[in-house]
Amino acid sequence: MRRHTSSLDDQSLWRIALDYARDAAVIIDDGGHICYVNQAAERIWGIGRADLVGSHSDCLGVNAIQPEPVADSHLTNAASDLPLAIDITSRDNRSITAELTRSTIRADGLNYTLLTVRDVTPELERRKGIELLTSIADRTTRAVLVTDPELKLLYTNAAFTSLFGYSAEDAKGQNIIDLLSGRHTNRRTIAGLKRWIADAEGGEEEILVYDQNGDEIWISADVKALRNAQGRITQVFALLTDISETRQLRMLQQVTLGALADEIPITDVADRMCRFVEKIAPDVVSTILHVDAQGLLHPLGGPNLPDDYSRALDGVSIGPMVGSCGAAAYFGRPVLALDIETDPRWQPFKKRPLEIGLRACWSSPIKAKDGRVIGTFAFYFRACRPPSRWHHRIVDACLHLGALAIERMESRAQIARLAYFDMLTGLPNRARLRDLIADATAACPHGRTVALAFLDVDNFKDINDTLGHAAGDEFLVEFARRLRDQIQPGDVVGRLGGDEFVVVLPNREPAEIEPVVARINEALMLPFALCNSQVPMSASIGVSLYPDNATDIDSLINQADTAMYRAKRSGRSTYRLFNCDMHGAAEQRMAYAAALRSALANNRLELHYQPQIRTSDGALHGVEAMARWHDPVLGPVPPTKFIPLAEECGLIDQIACWSIREACRQMRVWRDQGLEVPSVSVNLSPINFENAALPTLVADTLATYHLPPEALMLEVTEGVAQGNRSAAHDTMAALRRIGVGLSLDDFGTGYSNLNRLAQLPIRELKIDRGFMSELETSSTARAVVTTVVRVGQSLALSVVAEGVETTAQFQLLSDLGCDVAQGFLYAPALAPAAFEHWLLGYSASRAGTMMERIEPTTADHRPAPRTATRRRH
Repeated sequence: MRRHTSSLDDQSLWRIALDYARDAAVIIDDGGHICYVNQAAERIWGIGRADLVGSHSDCLGVNAIQPEPVADSHLTNAASDLPLAIDITSRDNRSITAELTRSTIRADGLNYTLLTVRDVTPELERRKGIELLTSIADRTTRAVLVTDPELKLLYTNAAFTSLFGYSAEDAKGQNIIDLLSGRHTNRRTIAGLKRWIADAEGGEEEILVYDQNGDEIWISADVKALRNAQGRITQVFALLTDISETRQLRMLQQVTLGALADEIPITDVADRMCRFVEKIAPDVVSTILHVDAQGLLHPLGGPNLPDDYSRALDGVSIGPMVGSCGAAAYFGRPVLALDIETDPRWQPFKKRPLEIGLRACWSSPIKAKDGRVIGTFAFYFRACRPPSRWHHRIVDACLHLGALAIERMESRAQIARLAYFDMLTGLPNRARLRDLIADATAACPHGRTVALAFLDVDNFKDINDTLGHAAGDEFLVEFARRLRDQIQPGDVVGRLGGDEFVVVLPNREPAEIEPVVARINEALMLPFALCNSQVPMSASIGVSLYPDNATDIDSLINQADTAMYRAKRSGRSTYRLFNCDMHGAAEQRMAYAAALRSALANNRLELHYQPQIRTSDGALHGVEAMARWHDPVLGPVPPTKFIPLAEECGLIDQIACWSIREACRQMRVWRDQGLEVPSVSVNLSPINFENAALPTLVADTLATYHLPPEALMLEVTEGVAQGNRSAAHDTMAALRRIGVGLSLDDFGTGYSNLNRLAQLPIRELKIDRGFMSELETSSTARAVVTTVVRVGQSLALSVVAEGVETTAQFQLLSDLGCDVAQGFLYAPALAPAAFEHWLLGYSASRAGTMMERIEPTTADHRPAPRTATRRRH
């Protein structure tokens, strides 16, 4: 084959090739002048070929391009420099970055320089974009990864390394599923992710995976496939978000708080917590224990622990060597037993856990807001291992939730104690005693008996009067302690109030009763050292037997009360058992019932009125109407006696109707006389609210006496707020629609459900007078009164305190924000004429006080007299 050669100026094949090359080509002779440029060079420099050829190479703005001598050759590429990065500015001021390669060639005995220039601006911009995206990906808290179609990793960001522990080099090339899957990874979820990859839109799944250390992590995986023009998958892109603290723990919180809001029992709350925890941490068995005030453990939740093991823990005292939970509660810090088999703290308790395959235990103390340890939360493991990072996160959340649940339980127990237990002695109160008596009688076997002993402290008033109320309280506490010392487990001691106590002796043979009562009587007769003196102690005791004497609670109590009065009349410091000879009490009740009917028929009942004073300015808030009965034969009969009697005899509706009419009539009289009495409160029985005609009666009475509805307030006790009294609630709602006010009387003496209270159509709460006597000295009484005031404020209700007798009590109530005070501090319940005189005097006194306050201020603003003397006319 003949070789074709040509000189540099020939239109040869290489010149055509250069002219169509993508890279710019410039040939410079040894004098530095341009001999040749191709089309690409024209585009880069923005100068035509005609202007460039023959010009000096300086016009290109490229330095160090002079040719260097090389060996003689016809056409030799003797040397080629390494590429250089240069910046070129074209004639039209367009800047690019280029890669320049300089080669020295020799042709026909002359040296030439060949400059090859490639525009790398797009490549650099692409690299910068990639670097920016990588920087952004490394700064995000979500793990970013890219795989090939076989799910082998091509790229991972810094967050991936932080989350899972694998460096980019370690992860590259590994299958992502194999890398992150573990023992409890859900294979169905993995299949779901693969389906999302096949889907054009992609999708998201939540899945449990494992990091490099084998620790569990719940993640949300958002996956999408990247495809080429033909629709084939080229890469898979995924965003992985750690949802361990966000989703799963938030759900745990919602489950627990929802259970607390539903007021379900604490054991159910704890079980729900444990079951949820074991769902999100499948390799643990969890348990929650309560630590009581005595430092004893009580299981609350642990659904996957054997019942016999939980029962064995109940009542165990905490201590440094009492397993993980007992030690954690004792020290107030987490305790880990890596091996239950060998841990010395577990030796007395290890048998049952080991039998069911539990090998390690990690327990953390649950603390109240004040720092007390009130419980423990524990993880049992089936392997000798420490807790993982995920376990720590779960426990951190559970300790807070557990504290909420246990503190709520303790608060409810405290509320129950206030409602059902006497604050001074800690004994069951009147409300609780009825339940306990009912339980005892219901469980009494045939042929056995329940004894109810009613005790009244002898001469207790003398102790209060001579030594003071504080000494009286101390006396009652000792009296209660002696009673407790004389009974056996299953017996009941309670305080009805004041100096009255009850002892219930269930499931006894009739012959056993009298010796027990005699022993109690003897124990009470021992003197008591009080205020540096020996104070005699004794009681009058009456005993009634179920079912021998009575089969209902009220009769049983009444008979014991009757027997107690017989003992008191017999000289006190003794006891009497009820017998048929004491039926005179029943006969007396019948006589009182007949007299009450006669009093109603002959209009011999009266209403007396006790003023209610606003604490804010001392103005009259209203009056409470109180029924009084003075029988010509029986004498004065207190309401505490004839109102219960009226309820028993079916007369209570008649008394209610009479009270409403009489109170409204008296209000009309006062208003006609010009006396400003804002409103009158009338006490009603819960039975009255069962009468559907009550709203009509009230509306008609108000219309008859031309009174606005707000002039009347109807008082009802907490009994209406309890139970399913739908008729009573309907009646109350109808009364409120009329505009009549409703007041909840004696609030705080029973146990009201606050949810139900908020639903009642009441306008006012009344604090029972029983709290006033201890308001100045008892922090517990102040706490109860404060709570009632706060409840009233939160429900936008007026709060009235009854039984206010001292200025100090008034000041405390005023400071607490109680709206109205009522009691002997101002006046007892007065007959209408006496009340009118009192009101005139009180109004005059208030006016005088206001003048005393005004006069100094007025005097300060009077002009000074112009002369020392002035003639009077």
